[in-house]
Amino acid sequence: MGRLFGTDGVRGVAGRDLTAELAMDLSVAAAHVLGDASDGKRAVAVVGRDPRASGEFLEAAVVAGLASSGVDVLRLGVLPTPAVAYLTSALGADFGVMLSASHNPAPDNGIKILARGGVKLSDAIEDEIEQRLREPWDRPSGAKVGRVRDAYGEADRYISHVLATLSGSLEGLNVVADCAHGAAYMVAPEALVRAGASVETIGCRPDGLNINSGVGSTHLDKLQQVVISRGADFGLAYDGDADRCLAVTHDGRIVDGDQIMAVLALDLHAQGRLAQDTVVATVMSNLGFKLAMREAGITVVETAVGDRYVLERMKADGYNLGGEQSGHVIMLDHATTGDGLLTSLHLASVVARTGKSLAELASVVTPMPQILINVKGVDRGKAGADELAEAVAVAEAELGDTGRVLIRPSGTEPMIRVMVEAASEDQASSVASRLADVVRVACV
Repeated sequence: MGRLFGTDGVRGVAGRDLTAELAMDLSVAAAHVLGDASDGKRAVAVVGRDPRASGEFLEAAVVAGLASSGVDVLRLGVLPTPAVAYLTSALGADFGVMLSASHNPAPDNGIKILARGGVKLSDAIEDEIEQRLREPWDRPSGAKVGRVRDAYGEADRYISHVLATLSGSLEGLNVVADCAHGAAYMVAPEALVRAGASVETIGCRPDGLNINSGVGSTHLDKLQQVVISRGADFGLAYDGDADRCLAVTHDGRIVDGDQIMAVLALDLHAQGRLAQDTVVATVMSNLGFKLAMREAGITVVETAVGDRYVLERMKADGYNLGGEQSGHVIMLDHATTGDGLLTSLHLASVVARTGKSLAELASVVTPMPQILINVKGVDRGKAGADELAEAVAVAEAELGDTGRVLIRPSGTEPMIRVMVEAASEDQASSVASRLADVVRVACV
């Protein structure tokens, strides 16, 4: 069997890949690794979930596994992943568990485990949990079993926390919030209203099966329509577990993660609060974002794709802003992970404080046309083949300073991704197609 943990916890089709038995076994193993309280007190874990129907039985399995291992459990109910991360720290828990498959459809689900302080687990800790899966163990009984308590009211502690990070009111803003029928359906509208905004909502009626279905950050059509028809200042779209956010301008244009990072970076830079005048982004961030940052005197540090790699680099080198084009934005001064609600509040705050429209603020980035081709059925280990390297060199010479090429093997599939940015979409498409043909020949 391959490694159980992926890039963002353990995921699969609930009931088939991700069973109640696996959820219980995994929580027992996590309790053995993370739940040994050094002060002699019983370990405490917080457990949250998104509204998926399968989250109900998976939550029951996880809670049972933890309590049977002697861990006290605070059941948070339906909350965003970043809320669970924050509350893991704020409540002094030894670790946290979030049940969600983020932007994936309702049949999928996942188990994400957070270490003390609400931070992601290292690869080494994940490996240790896997190694201890289904190991023999002495089961506590009587007074030594864990106790379970509902702590649904802690949602307000999270809302108060994100609101406390703002320096001003959102009064006067008319906003549409799309909560993807997901984990933010209660906390996002309440936080925006308490911040002073006038809010209309869509995607706020989860039934357990409709999460991310035609709404949210991966389906922006409905949000665009509602923003335009209602004459709103802008729209905000979260994904299923609300660890990321995208936006839509008053006239329906999409504002992606690169543009959101640019707005926040420029605002922090102007206040002298952008650590080392640097923002951290992945290699997939658009060249237009990097050019805009260079023009503003802001350094862009690149990492591999994945918000965990962005976070690792930020923590290692003392940066306080980073993220991905997909809308994962990490504001390390206020959170331990990407937080869609926090991001959206600060984005709205810049609009309110400057008096500029989101369209005007986001226009600092002129996205370069970007073409991505996934070449399937090839040997991903041959992404560095000489023939392909030569073709890339020719393409880069052709593009010059107005474009770039990225060849990236898939981490899990027999596939190589070809990404090309250029001054025009026709040129990007032509170069990408040419390189994809080379991959099909050179990487078999």
